[in-house]
Amino acid sequence: MAEAEWLDAREARLWQSYRDTHRDLMRALEARLIGNSGLSGADYALMHPLSVAEDGVLRTRDLGKSVGWERSRLSHQVSRMEKRGLVCREECTSDARGSMVRLTPLGRKAIEAAAPDHVAAVRSFFFDHLTAEEQTQLAGLLDRIATSIPADPCLPSDCED
Repeated sequence: MAEAEWLDAREARLWQSYRDTHRDLMRALEARLIGNSGLSGADYALMHPLSVAEDGVLRTRDLGKSVGWERSRLSHQVSRMEKRGLVCREECTSDARGSMVRLTPLGRKAIEAAAPDHVAAVRSFFFDHLTAEEQTQLAGLLDRIATSIPADPCLPSDCED
C-alpha cells in the first residue's frame, strides 16, 4: 500500500472549514424548517422534486436518484411520510415492477407553506454572504469538483489495475 500524501496545513484548514460549514448550514436549515413548518429536511428533500414533477408524481427510482439516496433509506422515509399523509405510493402502470410516489394535496399544501421561509433561510445563511461574482465563481468550482467525483467510487484496492 502506498504511503498517504497528507493534507498540508492550508488544505486541512480548507477541508475542515468546508465540513464544518456544511454541517452547520444543514443543521440550521433543518432546525428552521422543522420549527416553522414541522417538515424535516428529509421530508423537504423528497417533496421538492415531487412538487415540481408533472402531476406531482415520480417513479420511486427516479426520486431516489434525484436526492442521491439508497433504496432502503428512500423506502423508510416514504413510509414515514405516507403515515402523515404527505405522499402516497402507487403502482407504475407502464412497468409492473416499478412503483410511483405521489405528493398528496396535504403534501403539496405543506411544501407550498414551507418553501418561502426555507428559501429565505437559504438566502440569509448562504447567498447573502456572497457577491454575485463569488456565487458564480463558487458554482464553477463546485461543478468542477463534482465532475471529478466517480459515479461509482471504489476502494483503492479495488481500483488498482
